[in-house]
Amino acid sequence: MLKKIVISSSWLAVERIFRMIISFFVGIAIARYLGPDQFGQLNYAQSFVALFSTVAALGLEGIVVRNIVRQPERRDEILGSAFVLKLFGSLSTIAFTIALIIFLRPDDPHMQWMVALVAMGMILQAFDTIDYWFQSQVNAKVKVYTYATSFFVISMLKVVLIVIKAPLIAFAYAGMAEAVIIMIGLLIGYRVHGNYLRKWRASLTCSLEMLKDSWPLILSSLAILIYMRIDQIMIGDIVGNHELGIYSVVVRLGEMWYFVPLAIVSSTYPSIVASKQISEEIFYERLQHLFDVMALIGYIVAIATTFLAPFLVSFFGQEYSAASSLLICYIWVGLFVNLGLARSSFLNTMNYTKWQFVTSVMGCILNVLLNLLLIPRYGAMGATVASLFSYWFQTHASCYFFKPLHQVGAMQTKAILVPFRLKKIIAQLPIRSKGEYL
Repeated sequence: MLKKIVISSSWLAVERIFRMIISFFVGIAIARYLGPDQFGQLNYAQSFVALFSTVAALGLEGIVVRNIVRQPERRDEILGSAFVLKLFGSLSTIAFTIALIIFLRPDDPHMQWMVALVAMGMILQAFDTIDYWFQSQVNAKVKVYTYATSFFVISMLKVVLIVIKAPLIAFAYAGMAEAVIIMIGLLIGYRVHGNYLRKWRASLTCSLEMLKDSWPLILSSLAILIYMRIDQIMIGDIVGNHELGIYSVVVRLGEMWYFVPLAIVSSTYPSIVASKQISEEIFYERLQHLFDVMALIGYIVAIATTFLAPFLVSFFGQEYSAASSLLICYIWVGLFVNLGLARSSFLNTMNYTKWQFVTSVMGCILNVLLNLLLIPRYGAMGATVASLFSYWFQTHASCYFFKPLHQVGAMQTKAILVPFRLKKIIAQLPIRSKGEYL
């Protein structure tokens, strides 16, 4: 299992590094071409759709992977039921998103059309169900090939759009095209590996079982996305598109490395689930190791970015110079994002989805209140401070409010102190057996 995890993580890391490099330079070109105002409009549309995209996913990823690992003989029933659920969720969410933007901005047909185009890509999320199968097998090759190819093709298309001086709406079309390519790639990959979609079968019983476990995850994911994206919506509505454009650069730079923790959690999750069936001691040992790794990565990235912020922002041009001070603060959000991702492995394995929901709602409410208080006074910097404080509260502090989460809260506290424990951790590595690692 360790070998498969390392290989899978390596494939995901390579794909994401490739994506990060291309995204950085293409993102710079788009931001410079559009300018803060139009760049702010584009990010407003994307953030608005992102608020509801998690509903389309129905919180099924961890549930489907977990169920296939535990009951491999039911894989076609699980995958078929998940596909139908996600298809229905996508169609419903698209209709709601379009109706809401029309209601909120009745006199802005340009923004209505942009939101509609971005939202249409959600219907293709149903085919992400294929990726859940590969995750359960700790096989990242198909996802890497598919996502890397689609991303490269669309990135080159965006460069062409800049060269021919295409209008803003063209970039929304490009985003929808990327979703189509990803869908085609997953279908081809699933077939090449000897699998057939026609074997999938939807079951009402299986669907209800998954929804019973996932509904708290749907609501908690919605809450998480609200406090991840509501700041951009509020900046655009309260301060204006220009400042939103600057803040969007900060968010992109701050989040472009999230592929690392996502790849680690995605690849180690099947091992975490399996360890719970072996013994409690191994389960918690692996969890603590995961928390330590995630915290260490968070510190390394945050410290490096703190020193490199002016240099990174300079690529976007003088119009975005104000983003430097914002990035120095915002980058520390990543530490708690990492810990939150690691905590999700614990919550899904223990079937503590209701606590994921409760803590996410608490963090969401706090974030919205802080944004309402700080954005009118401090603009984008207020949103940055609100994000940092609410991420910490939702991921770490909230664990101490509920007894079932006290242990995972203590594990996070231990991980936050990893810089002071690093020497001891390194000293212990040689005496551990190979099977003890994630």
